[in-house]
Amino acid sequence: MSISNSAMFLSPPFSFFFFFFFFSLCPLVFSQQSSNQTNTMITLSQLLNITNSPWNATIEPDPCKWKGVNCSGSSITRLSLSGFGLSTSEFLPVVCKIDSLQALDVSDNQLSSIPNDFITTCGGIDGFKLLNFSRNRLVGSLSAFHGFVGLESLDLSYNNLSGEIGLEFDEFVSLKSLNLSRNHLKGSIPPNLGKSKALEQLELSVNGFQGVIPDQIADFRNLTLIDLSVNQLSGSIPDRIGELSKLEVLILSANNLTGGIPANLSKIVSLSRFAANQNTFSGQIPGGLTRYLKILDVSYNKLTGLIPPELLSQRNLQTVDMSFNLLEGPIPKDISSSLVRLRLVSNSLSGEIPSLTFATPGQLTYLELENNSFTGMIPQRLGACQSLTLLNLAQNHLTGSVPGQLGKLSLLQVMKLQLNKLSGEIPSQFAQLQRLSTLNISWNSLTGPIPSSISNMQQLSNLNLQGNNLNGSIPNSIRNLDSLIELQLGENQLSGTVPMMPIRLQIALNLSSNLFVGSIPDTLSRLTGLEVLDLSNNKLSGEIPDILIQMTSLTELILSNNQLSGYVPKFNSYVSVNTSGNPNLRNATAPNISPGSANRIDTFHLGFIIGSSFFLLSHC
Repeated sequence: MSISNSAMFLSPPFSFFFFFFFFSLCPLVFSQQSSNQTNTMITLSQLLNITNSPWNATIEPDPCKWKGVNCSGSSITRLSLSGFGLSTSEFLPVVCKIDSLQALDVSDNQLSSIPNDFITTCGGIDGFKLLNFSRNRLVGSLSAFHGFVGLESLDLSYNNLSGEIGLEFDEFVSLKSLNLSRNHLKGSIPPNLGKSKALEQLELSVNGFQGVIPDQIADFRNLTLIDLSVNQLSGSIPDRIGELSKLEVLILSANNLTGGIPANLSKIVSLSRFAANQNTFSGQIPGGLTRYLKILDVSYNKLTGLIPPELLSQRNLQTVDMSFNLLEGPIPKDISSSLVRLRLVSNSLSGEIPSLTFATPGQLTYLELENNSFTGMIPQRLGACQSLTLLNLAQNHLTGSVPGQLGKLSLLQVMKLQLNKLSGEIPSQFAQLQRLSTLNISWNSLTGPIPSSISNMQQLSNLNLQGNNLNGSIPNSIRNLDSLIELQLGENQLSGTVPMMPIRLQIALNLSSNLFVGSIPDTLSRLTGLEVLDLSNNKLSGEIPDILIQMTSLTELILSNNQLSGYVPKFNSYVSVNTSGNPNLRNATAPNISPGSANRIDTFHLGFIIGSSFFLLSHC
């Protein structure tokens, strides 16, 4: 007879006493369970042998209050030993004595192996759901995970695992997330990753996988994330990929994939990111591809044809990168106001940049149209894009003046307009660009002076105005550009003397092929961080200051084709010095003495010789 049945026949007083006695034992049972786990945790803390360990039973006897320990009631359900500096795996089997464990995180340590007895023991814990060994030093082939019937997440990423995937995951029936990225795995991607069809996230990026993407990947109908990037996969994208109705992210970047972009990707309502850059995809971009996308990256491929008219207009679209393809024709006029980044660099696109496209101030932060065949003027309405931080229209066939309205882009950090056919003067409104760090308008046909107000651009680090028709002198205020590390003013018609330069110049100071006169200023010696100084093809005269030797970072000094005289100071052997085309300049190997001093010495020697001759003749 069972206890419950026998209790029914007991008299009320005795029955009350029985139940009181039974339930009074329950705290002892639960206390014993907690005591067993406490002892296990104490043993574990001793095995870990961590300096300044946050696991200290003397200070805190309750393990549920230790760092990285989570409990449900008195049972430990999760251990996080991430970043504890662990280098030995001996403690792992002890962890498995906690039979209530649901999650173990030992990421970001220096573990080199997973012991077999850990897999055997922990594999038998029915409630075990999460196992994270990422960012360790695991080596060798994948371990066969026997058991683990309840495991939902396995992360072995950022290790040194090698070999192929076989049947190591065959017993997984509940797996939802598998991350093997950033290892040295090779071979083909197996068509069956365990018996579970519950898989939601598959990450195999940055390995050496070869072969094709298996059609059977579409059998995992719950997949929301597929990342196969940076491998050696070949072939085309399976047409069946369109059957993954829950797919949110598909990343196939940096492989050897070929063929076209599947049109049925546009039917996946949940798909928000598609990255297939750095492959050899060809053909045209299918219409409707961005119907539901937020992020599209198909750069560095061989895609051809026109940009579909509706591609850039979808209201959810945020980032589009189609750079380095063979696309042609104009930019569609309708562009979504939610677009944050548009990158179309290095194609064969043509026509004018649509002036009304950017009329509605939106979220556009990066606009990169470099190296195409765009014509016409820079749209003035770009000045309304108040979120712009990067504007790159370089290497096109743009004409007309640089719009002063661009000076309204208060958040702009980089402006690149080089290698166009722009004319007119540098807008004075550019002085309002307080956050601009890079300004490149080189190799155009700009005229007029360099605005003295340029000194207001205190964040400017790289200024390139080379290859224009700028005239007048360099404003003295340029010395106040305290952040400037590179100044390129060569190939202009600038004149006057060389002013004091910003003291932080490091990369280069290029004033070549202008009309500068006067001497080389001693103040250049203050530029102790400068690597390249080019003053060639000017009308500079006088001597080369000895003090320039103090420019300790200098690696190249170009003074050719001026009117310099005297001797060349003896620079360090690693400095390349070019002084050709200065007829009155002495050989660089001569002593560091001036021509005047040399004349005085020659006169002294001649007088000494004549005097000695007379002395000798008078005593003959």
